[in-house]
Amino acid sequence: MSFNLRALLTERAGENYDLHGRYVNPQVPRVLKTLGFDRIYQRAEGCYLYDDAGNRYLDMLAGFGVHGVGRNHPVVRQALHDLLDAELADMVQFDAPLLAGLFAERLLQKAPGLDRVFFCNSGSEAVEAALKFARAATGRPRIVFLDHAYHGLTAGALSVNGAEEFRKGFGPLLPATPIEIGDLDALRRELKKGDVAAFLVEPIQGKGVHIPPPGFLAAAQQELRHYGALLICDEVQTGIGRTGRFFGYEHEGVDPDIVTVAKALSGGFVPIGATLAKREVFDKVFSSMDRVFVHASTFMGNAMAMTAGLATLAIVEDEGLVANAERMGHLLVESLRAVASRYELIADIRGRGLMIGIEFGRPKSLKLRAGWSMLQAARRGLFAQLVVVPLFTRHRILTQVAGDHIDVVKLLPPLVISETEVKMFVDAFVDVMDDAHTGSGLLWDFGRTLVGQAIRR
Repeated sequence: MSFNLRALLTERAGENYDLHGRYVNPQVPRVLKTLGFDRIYQRAEGCYLYDDAGNRYLDMLAGFGVHGVGRNHPVVRQALHDLLDAELADMVQFDAPLLAGLFAERLLQKAPGLDRVFFCNSGSEAVEAALKFARAATGRPRIVFLDHAYHGLTAGALSVNGAEEFRKGFGPLLPATPIEIGDLDALRRELKKGDVAAFLVEPIQGKGVHIPPPGFLAAAQQELRHYGALLICDEVQTGIGRTGRFFGYEHEGVDPDIVTVAKALSGGFVPIGATLAKREVFDKVFSSMDRVFVHASTFMGNAMAMTAGLATLAIVEDEGLVANAERMGHLLVESLRAVASRYELIADIRGRGLMIGIEFGRPKSLKLRAGWSMLQAARRGLFAQLVVVPLFTRHRILTQVAGDHIDVVKLLPPLVISETEVKMFVDAFVDVMDDAHTGSGLLWDFGRTLVGQAIRR
């Protein structure tokens, strides 16, 4: 055979950024090099990444939440090896594969009140299915969603994306209406118009880590039922234990009609998505034998994804990862709140489980206010990026800004983190905050560099 993966990786090692600049998306290497994030990772395990120089990095991003059970979990790896060795007949298309049925059965055990599963390849696809299913089940065209929401970037999902920077240039989109988080009166006004199929909501908004007010989702569901519309809970990021419950909606005591899930569902190995729904919703979509494939995907229920999913659910249960997310999330939030009072640049610490936002705000002191105003004038949200950069370059901790034009750093660590990683992050964060509150130093020097680049652009 002419193909040898190990030899190829060895022969072309180090060409990562050049290849992406030439053939994929040249803006990616430009951004990463500007921020000092242009590392070449060679392996990963649990909560850690390792680069080609042997340096170890604490991963508080988890691939945007994909690696919930940690990177390269041996149970999922072994399951995939076993699957390949089994040489199954996969994606026959005109069959009913066992693994898909087993995975659906297991997943629905975690979602009482939901009866059927449609498998797909991503969170965006799961949302697309949810939108179609809601319209089919109700005969209505319009979706209500929350401002600042993020549900994906395909055309339907983009229609319910609350960030204008993603929507710009891609219209016209599906009929959909945003409301402010917690605004029950606005939801009621839209429902009274009689054309709303569903209300789509994240139990915690990924962009900014915003949690709906207590009781809002339960009250919203009452209104939806009164007007014959459905509740769709987008659990693409909050699901599979992230918030300290298997699904984030469990905190709110609601009974959704449709639930979308993806990201952590396959342990980070195989693209996967799923749309769970009540029986009556599926019956309206797949209403006869003529409509058996009215919504489908070539790779739905493929053996690799189903195997990884089954292994992942077993790990979550066997290792008590839902409880660990609740316990470590509480420790992390309380540890951050304990030091936050020392820093006037910190406005809020919030979250549930291991989905946490650190929000920054305008300081009181004149010296810090001048630097803050400089950054805000150049680009809102720049200060949060200044925090992410030294956490990475100085402390080798990978984090992310929670959205464009938002001064929030979001933490999405693997659910397997321990007190060791919590302390490591908090100590590093304190060091970066100490630097930030001097009003000078490397953090602000880098800020001025980014401001200059923004002005030149």
